[in-house]
Amino acid sequence: MGGKQRWRGRLGGAVPVAPGARVDRFEVFFDLVFVFSFFIITRATALDINGTNLLHALLVLAVLWWSWVVHCVVATRVRLGEGFVPVLMVVGMAALFTFALALPQAFRDPGENAAGPMVAAGSYVVIRLVHLALYLHIVRDSPDERRQLRRFAPELVLSTVLLLAAALIPAQLRDPGSAALTRDGLWATVVVLQYGSGLLAGTWGWRVTSAEHWTERYDLILIIALGESVISVGVGSNLLGQPPTWPAVAAAILGIVFTAALWWVHYDWVGPAARIALHAAEGGPRVAMARDAYAYLYLPMIAGIILFALGAERIVHEIADPHIPLADRAHGPDVPLLFGGVICYLCGNMLFQLRTLRTVTWLRVGTVLVLAACIPVGQRLPGLAALTLLTVVCVGLVALEVLTMGESRDALHEVVVQERTTHETREAAYRARWHQPEPGEPST
Repeated sequence: MGGKQRWRGRLGGAVPVAPGARVDRFEVFFDLVFVFSFFIITRATALDINGTNLLHALLVLAVLWWSWVVHCVVATRVRLGEGFVPVLMVVGMAALFTFALALPQAFRDPGENAAGPMVAAGSYVVIRLVHLALYLHIVRDSPDERRQLRRFAPELVLSTVLLLAAALIPAQLRDPGSAALTRDGLWATVVVLQYGSGLLAGTWGWRVTSAEHWTERYDLILIIALGESVISVGVGSNLLGQPPTWPAVAAAILGIVFTAALWWVHYDWVGPAARIALHAAEGGPRVAMARDAYAYLYLPMIAGIILFALGAERIVHEIADPHIPLADRAHGPDVPLLFGGVICYLCGNMLFQLRTLRTVTWLRVGTVLVLAACIPVGQRLPGLAALTLLTVVCVGLVALEVLTMGESRDALHEVVVQERTTHETREAAYRARWHQPEPGEPST
């Protein structure tokens, strides 16, 4: 025990998060490993796109996202880059990286070796235990929060047992169909258990110390996920493996433009306004909004990003392939994935807007309907034309919002700039003390 205390003493203790705290650099470093998991999900699914593999990708994404939500709950109470905490987080990062590497084998043929699923399940257990140990340390002096944490103990135990069962039981079944159904059912049960527990546990005993930290954390992971989609399209479409052609360059530009339009859809006014709404909420309502809007409704946006990245990757790959005529229609599920992913992203964003701002933008509802109507049209078009159609719709949405929401956007941006300027002025005033000589020190 004495050695343990000395070890903590040299590294420093855990530092609580202040009400105005923001995301620190170590958290961004940690998030890069999470986004690597998104990349692995995309790459593994792209090898053979079918309904079953898409279901597996969404199940893995849901379990992975829940572990990230738990990670954010911990990060909203303690600074992850201070004291002894980074040591624990590095252990969690290693487990998360191992989990990501094992994901392609998590749904392998049940008759094969169970090493891949076991590594995935074991890594997940380590991730959750790291978060549990740190949170127990944080709430050691708070009886209410310890009681609330115990209410989540069944979810942690059962989800762990179910994932281990999903790795071991299917291999013991002789019928491949029954084995696959059992495995998928166990994973689906884990997802229902995790997200159901978050709703049933309620908001009593929890708190979001820094609304700024919570909103910034989710905004950053969404930006990184959008960036990952660009990387996935660039790597998977083999643009680097052959000389550039004008269709390939045009497709790459269109991919950047419609991804930027999707960034604009959230970060122009919905994200900033929701951030203010979370700041304005207090106590239980703040916790409920943080859970519903951010922990739950960001998931369909992330899922949408992965789906449209899969579709865009396949379409760009066909456009860049010199052996495929440019006039050929897009093949297979390319167009449904591309347009469907954007629809999923927009629907998630509209639900987010409804939960935080209590409003619905009918222009966005109309855009979703237009995109749905464009799917059969896009399936009859060449890949480059389908990609152009999607880009026109997304950019059109952004342009119409800029034209029709000018006053409200300007008012919101003015508030955000004033807040930022005030905050930066206070920071500058604090740092100005560093330029002042210490008492007794001669001035220069």
